[in-house]
Amino acid sequence: MNLDNCPRCGKLFAKNFRDVCPVCIRDIDKEYQLCADYLREFKGAMIGELSDQTGVSIKQITKFVREGRISMTNAPNLAYPCESCGMLIRENHICDNCRARLVKDTNQMRRSEASKSTEEEKRAAMQAAYRGLSQYKDR
Repeated sequence: MNLDNCPRCGKLFAKNFRDVCPVCIRDIDKEYQLCADYLREFKGAMIGELSDQTGVSIKQITKFVREGRISMTNAPNLAYPCESCGMLIRENHICDNCRARLVKDTNQMRRSEASKSTEEEKRAAMQAAYRGLSQYKDR
């Protein structure tokens, strides 16, 4: 039996399919029901309004969206924060600007690594050439 502490309440529980204890699962389901009921009544609600009116954290609402429990098609104004900069987005984990910056930084890092390896290869070739010359001189 796999035991773990619940990340929400800290109680010890038998870990099965969920990462939280059964009591917290019921609390999360109640929070979901509050959010779903509010969104049925106020389809144009934004995430801040939804959080204020239901008492459910923005982080938990975002989790509901990512799990597919809250549909973005039925809530046209609902958006959640980018994990990097906090800008409100409707899909993925990070916004387009952060994604572009991440791709640019990754490409720059690859170019930097490639240039370092070619410089090291040149140095190694020069050292081998000098070793060869010094061996030739000694004869």
